Amino acid sequence: MKSKVLPVLAVSALMIGAWYVVSLVVLAPQRRFLLPAPHEVLLVGFGDRDKLLELLSALVVSARVALLGLVIAVVVGVALAVLMSLASWVERAVYPYAVVLQTVPILALVPLFGFWFGFGLGSRVLVCVLVAVFPVIANTLFGLRSAGRNLHDLLSLHRAGTWRTLVKLQFPAALPAVFTGLRISAGLSVIGAVVGDFFFKQGEPGIGILIDLYRQRLQSEQMFAAVLLSSAFGIVVFWFFGFLAKRVVGGWYRFERDGAPG
Repeated sequence: MKSKVLPVLAVSALMIGAWYVVSLVVLAPQRRFLLPAPHEVLLVGFGDRDKLLELLSALVVSARVALLGLVIAVVVGVALAVLMSLASWVERAVYPYAVVLQTVPILALVPLFGFWFGFGLGSRVLVCVLVAVFPVIANTLFGLRSAGRNLHDLLSLHRAGTWRTLVKLQFPAALPAVFTGLRISAGLSVIGAVVGDFFFKQGEPGIGILIDLYRQRLQSEQMFAAVLLSSAFGIVVFWFFGFLAKRVVGGWYRFERDGAPG
């Protein structure tokens, strides 16, 4: 346990120390608003009850958008990956467009979504879906094709049909890759929710709206607190799917990866 925790603590201490050096030594006093010291961020951003409640309320809004977008991305991504694994023509027709969605800068598309779909909750969720769906597609498709040929031949000998092979063989084999895609997409969905807030300012204010508002007011301590809070939420979501992956596939996947004892 210590071998896992100590490196994290050491790197965290180095980063906080570097933060203090830049804030208190490198920057002149009149320019320290550019990077306030860590204790100032904690005191101003989290020490006041009203400001903390404002941050938490905004985080709840962004979390709802991010999780809704992630759920839709997972459903759409897994469904498309299954179809592509079953029919090569579907992959040839759909996969290039999935790659295009991944390569086009999302900031170039966000204003268009506002014109087409309005500036409310739906457009925010759509941004999360678009940034999160590709890792689910790519990793699920890879996982569905990772089962060995000998296992496919074994099921063919037992006259297993396409769907039975999918359920009994391909899906279990794909689970480690699926969870890898989920962990990546979870972080991207949080980023999408924050980015959407910057453009779609109607409805309940999310954490991205507060960050932009604090920037305009030059409230750097509160702005950094909002950034830290959104980052912490992304880490928690990423960790949750990692924890879930260990519970669902950890034991047997580790056995298959390391090999049976001789």
